[in-house]
Amino acid sequence: MARPVLKVGAFQAVYRDFAFVVDRDVPAAKLIGAVRAAEKKLVSDVGVFDVFTGDAIGEGKKSVALSVTLQPVQATMTDEEIDAVAAKIVANVEKQTGGVLRG
Repeated sequence: MARPVLKVGAFQAVYRDFAFVVDRDVPAAKLIGAVRAAEKKLVSDVGVFDVFTGDAIGEGKKSVALSVTLQPVQATMTDEEIDAVAAKIVANVEKQTGGVLRG
């Protein structure tokens, strides 16, 4: 079976990590969907790299850490543009899952 064609963006990808505290019964897939929906044109990949539960997080809660790849298609992103996308991601995760950015 042949591998799919590798698509390489003309502009450098941006990588950001986020850790959200959510109710323990919220599936990671719901967080991933909320991240993707926040900025469909730029979010090219989202993956879970850590799930943590414990007293430090709170009763009935868990922390889910996500690695997000943004792949610009028109130009290299400025710090302000990256910050704006990050804010959209945090707001959409909060809206769709009740999750808050872990401080």
